[in-house]
Amino acid sequence: MNRLIRIGVLGCAHIAERSVIPSLLQLSDCFILIRLASRSAERAEAFSRKFALESVVGYEGLLDSQDLDAVYIPLPNGLHAKWVEYALDRGLHVLVEKSLGCSFEEVNRLNDLAESRGLVLLENFQFRFHRQMSRVIDILKSGELGELRAMRSSFGFPPFPDASNIRYDSALGGGSLLDAGAYTLKISQLILGLDIEVLAANLFRTTGHEVDIFGGAHLRQQGGNAFSQVAFGFDQQYQCNLELWGSRGHLFTDRIFTAPPGHTCKISIETGPRKKVIEVEPDDHFQAMLRHFYDLIQGLADRKREYLENRNQSRLIADVFAMAN
Repeated sequence: MNRLIRIGVLGCAHIAERSVIPSLLQLSDCFILIRLASRSAERAEAFSRKFALESVVGYEGLLDSQDLDAVYIPLPNGLHAKWVEYALDRGLHVLVEKSLGCSFEEVNRLNDLAESRGLVLLENFQFRFHRQMSRVIDILKSGELGELRAMRSSFGFPPFPDASNIRYDSALGGGSLLDAGAYTLKISQLILGLDIEVLAANLFRTTGHEVDIFGGAHLRQQGGNAFSQVAFGFDQQYQCNLELWGSRGHLFTDRIFTAPPGHTCKISIETGPRKKVIEVEPDDHFQAMLRHFYDLIQGLADRKREYLENRNQSRLIADVFAMAN
């Protein structure tokens, strides 16, 4: 019988409060949430009261403790490399928010360290584990769409109400590519495979911002005929969708990255004159992602595949940056 994983949370980010901590508490057959850490005593106390958890002030206080097996790190992108390395050096399995690092060199080094120590390093793209994504892959594999020729994915949202949002801060690894754009690059790999290359890219800054606010890229399979067009941004109408265009059919679905637990996803398919809508029952991709993290720790899932995907994701991000400059 597999033992429970003792886990801590490093930081009091909104995604941790809204989604990951509640999911960890619900998965009592997999995890024991030991404590959380914040650099702010006020934030630590607020989270402690809300979730009835022990808290500590300062990240070292959590990572240096002797009663953890794993840690979840939802800090700003620019802080990931330092604290992921700190955690791995202490023998902890790591679940980290996307993007894992701000450069390919950082990500490659962290994966080398995790692999050398036999530790899990999982970048949290929870949409990978939603039934909606599984259903899309099954439809594609069935041949119903014919040969896949093109895919398009968009993820963007209106400006953040606070000008001090970390996503606008270059020192903290802000910018639309490392945030929203990362999703579209990830799904391009899930659909087209890891062997894809960036052929063109654009990143745009707007007045008053030091980071990219919107952009896009064109990617192509190196061993196939399909290509991907992606768009992302922080200052536009909300979009969160996937479109697949094949030789015999067309598929479209929305909320591909952000379907909440009670949401019934709808996949629209056109093949010639025939149209149909497939409803996908609600799912909780945060819980599914955490179960995958648990399986990786227990040796029930392929850790090497995660190292490979982490590196490939970072390679594509670096190539978009390079191509756009």
